[in-house]
Parts: sequence; C-alpha cells; structure tokens
Amino acid sequence: MNVKQLKAFKEVMITGSVSKAASNLFRTQPAVSAQLTSLENEIGMVLFERREGRLYPVPEAEYLLSEAVEILEKIENLEDNLTRVRNLETGKINVVAMLSPSIFFLPKLISEFVKEREGVDVSLLSQSSFQAQQLVSAQRYDVGIVDHIAESSSPLLKHERLDYRCLCAVSVNDHLAKKSYITAEDLSGKPLAMLSESHMIHAQMKQVFNDLGLVLNIRFETQYFLPQLSFVENGLACALIDPITVASYQENCITKDKVVFLPFKPDITFSISIVTPAHRPLSLLASMFVDTLKNSLKNLQ
Repeated sequence: MNVKQLKAFKEVMITGSVSKAASNLFRTQPAVSAQLTSLENEIGMVLFERREGRLYPVPEAEYLLSEAVEILEKIENLEDNLTRVRNLETGKINVVAMLSPSIFFLPKLISEFVKEREGVDVSLLSQSSFQAQQLVSAQRYDVGIVDHIAESSSPLLKHERLDYRCLCAVSVNDHLAKKSYITAEDLSGKPLAMLSESHMIHAQMKQVFNDLGLVLNIRFETQYFLPQLSFVENGLACALIDPITVASYQENCITKDKVVFLPFKPDITFSISIVTPAHRPLSLLASMFVDTLKNSLKNLQ
C-alpha cells in the first residue's frame, strides 16, 4: 500500500462519498475508486460493501482508518520537519573551541545566528586545542576552533588556517599609548604579560628579542590572552593580544578605556585552524553556521 491509497481511503471514510473524497483530494472519481480497489487487492480484504451505488465500510475498515490516520499524520509531520530542516529552521549544531573565543566571540555569533531560528539548538564546549581536535576527530562535533595545526596532523580533520597580526596592549597611562605603533625596542626591559612558553606567540617574541639583542622581561605568564589585559589595565605590564580577543574585550568589558591597542612591529602572528570532521558530512544547518563563522573570523584579520 502507498500514501495515495491511504489518503483516498481516509477521505472516503470521513466523507462517506467517493465524489466528495475526489473533490477534497482534487482528483477524479475514477482515480479515487481505482485507489480503493487497488488497496483492497493489496491487503486481500474487502473494505466496503457496494450497494446501490454507495459504499458501506465493513468493521475492518474502521480499524484500518485508525491506523491510516496515525500513519498519515506521521508522514505529514515528517514532511513539515524536513521542510524546516531544508529551510534551516531546526536542528542542532555542536561547537567546540579553545577558551578565548568561547567567552564572548562565539556566544555573540551563535546568538545572532539562532535569533530568527527558534528551532535550532547549539552545544558550545570550551576545551584545550588538543581536546577540541580530538572531539572533532571523533566526528562528535561539527566545528572547532583551535591553535593552528599542521596540514598532516590528522586524516580525520578538515581544517582551514587563519593568520592574525597581534596588537600591543598598553595601559592608557603608559607613555607608549601616545605612539602610532609599538616596536620590539619599545618593549625592551618592560614588564610583559605573555602566553606560556609552549605557545607560538612566546616563541616568536623570544626569537625577535634575541635577534635584536633586546631584553625580554616576562613578568606574567597566562594560558589565555584575556587575563593578560587585567595586568595591562593596572599598569603592570604590556601584552601582545590577538584581534579576536581585542574585539571581544572592546565590545564586552567596561574597563576597556583603560587599555590602548596599537600595531606592533615586527609582526607577531597568531594562527588558528577551523576544523571540521573529515568523514562525516555536515548538515545544511551546520554548513551554513561554519560559513558564517569563517566569514566572521576573516573579518577580524
């Protein structure tokens, strides 16, 4: 049996007439009669007694009606849900990222993305870059933001690299705040807040200062960029900060007027990777979110 047969049968049972059923279904009477006959032939059971040009349902037809109504309602619901999925109105997106973009940047982006999509749910998990890579590699998350990874790091991941030039954060009361840009020479001997020694930013700064014969004075080490800005606000240190954190700080922190962000020379590059599963196709909804995420991150370059 098929959906057309069940719809024809249901309409005849409800209206009590082939002609009315045909009118409701925008079909001809012979077409509806043919559907009823083919349904009876398939199930091997007579559903109607035909007397004097009228149809009288047998008791078994009442049972079939209750089942048909339930089946057709489920099909209608499925069609509605698939339409909503196709129109990107429903579904779930799983996002994992290192901490910095998870505090302000991603919640804001996600809020804007789902604002007009009430049926869309989002899971946002903050993890280390390594753990985020593992979760996406396991095909459990749709997208991740991590510190840049090598092209050959994992066959289980697709990734796109984005590079950013770090900005120098100085206290508004520091004499350096009046400059148009900051050089490595300006920071020689000055207290700095920096990421841990294992991070690429630390290695780049160390190389620059060594090459120029400058004094690298690291007073504070942190795991993430954002905490460094507290030291800058209090005039205790300068710091090299990525543009993602800068944008989040300027949009969300009431103490933002205490810090000035200036270009730094030579360039100190902060690189991230946007990772997606290599062996699990993304849903239409997740694909659109990933495109939105990439565009937002590229706008900060």
